[in-house]
Amino acid sequence: MSRQQKIASFDPSGVGLKNGHFIGLPFGEEDAQIVLLPVGWDVTVSYMAGTSTGPLNILDASSQLDLYDPDLPDAWKVGIYMRHHDLFITNRNEELRPLAERYIDYLEDGGKPENSLEMAARLEEINNACRLVKVWVYEQTKSLLKAGKCVGVVGGDHSSPLGFLEALGEFYPEGYGVLQIDAHQDLRKAYEGFEYSHASIFYNAMQLSQLKKLVQVGIRDTCEEELRFAEKHSDRIAVFTNSEINSRKFSGESFNSICESIVEALPKKVYISFDIDGLLPYLCPNTGTPVPGGFEFDEAIHLIRAVVDSGREIIGFDLCEVAGLGHEWDGNVGARILYKLCNFMAKSRNLATS
Repeated sequence: MSRQQKIASFDPSGVGLKNGHFIGLPFGEEDAQIVLLPVGWDVTVSYMAGTSTGPLNILDASSQLDLYDPDLPDAWKVGIYMRHHDLFITNRNEELRPLAERYIDYLEDGGKPENSLEMAARLEEINNACRLVKVWVYEQTKSLLKAGKCVGVVGGDHSSPLGFLEALGEFYPEGYGVLQIDAHQDLRKAYEGFEYSHASIFYNAMQLSQLKKLVQVGIRDTCEEELRFAEKHSDRIAVFTNSEINSRKFSGESFNSICESIVEALPKKVYISFDIDGLLPYLCPNTGTPVPGGFEFDEAIHLIRAVVDSGREIIGFDLCEVAGLGHEWDGNVGARILYKLCNFMAKSRNLATS
């Protein structure tokens, strides 16, 4: 069946189909313009685990979504397809997460890896596995980009998209910017010894010369190391903390004006990195590292809409740290954020809706 035949035979007002596809859409990878890569990985999370099944939770909840989007009427016709979980990564995650938990407990009890051959070996094994996941994500996303697909990564923890950022650097050698919606800066160097920690994603990404500007918004939980790093690289990092944004609102500035100042800091090509804990905790109560404060759902959507309305192009995105199976509300919110990210990328790139 051709793409046009699938569109003609699909009822967007019908029952949400449990067909194994995101939002029950009829498209496969070959005829979808947007392909989502799930990365079921949360080995290095430092607080509550479970986001490794976040993509499955999002997929399961997505059948409850209605398809009309006022920002892009007929958005579903763009074609979105989420790949199946990679079983090797899933199984490896299940093997290594208990080892990482015992290693983290050892650190929190005051232990030092250099004083324990067992813990040093465990750290090396985990770092090697995380490196392989990064390479896998790089290879998968690079292949999709070469095939002309628009790509989004669905984590897993926030370490998930690093390989994608590397692949985008090859496709956009002139450079791009990142809009990071997050409670945390994620600028720690090898947090807890994990070279590819979820708390180190943007320290690692900043090593990419193609990342010209990192714009962090909603930040409200950070450490001195991260603050010093951001100050040292202030030419490439702009930080809009939760406190600053709220102070501006409380002083009478409109949220729209604040969004315009955020968008102004971004270059023309933009990657969106959306950690679900950038939202208020009632929207993501079971995420791994919840923090009081954050954006309302509609505030986050308005900010991304402002990026698109400015004429900037969304070249990719990730959605990370959504709680896993068993937490339906988190999956429901995550699915809605994911659909909006897909639709805003489609709108910014003028993808066909026929």
